[in-house]
Amino acid sequence: MAPKKEVLSAGDVSILSNGVKFEGKMYSNGNMRVDGEIIGELTINGNLTLGESSRLNGEIKARNITIGGKVEGVITAAEKIIMESGSSLRGDLSAKILVIEEGALFDGKSVMTNISSNPVQNG
Repeated sequence: MAPKKEVLSAGDVSILSNGVKFEGKMYSNGNMRVDGEIIGELTINGNLTLGESSRLNGEIKARNITIGGKVEGVITAAEKIIMESGSSLRGDLSAKILVIEEGALFDGKSVMTNISSNPVQNG
């Protein structure tokens, strides 16, 4: 039998479901969706989607971040952060592009960057 190859396609998404709580440091080489709760550091080498039921407290780094839930902490995106209606962010953010939809709450400091490379580093 031939050895199984692990291939991560652009469509692969890791999911932390609603009702799941994670504390510590988490790293993903692909895209991720969070509907549960994370306390700690989250480093994503792809895109991160935080669903409406998500709760995050800590530091987040990803290429693009879409926030639908509640976040407290520091967020860094290499490209874009989107805050959807009904979401909240209490903390600081850094990104090239920031989109805040009507009905979203942002309480913190924003820095618009010209980061040309991915800020995500495995370490």
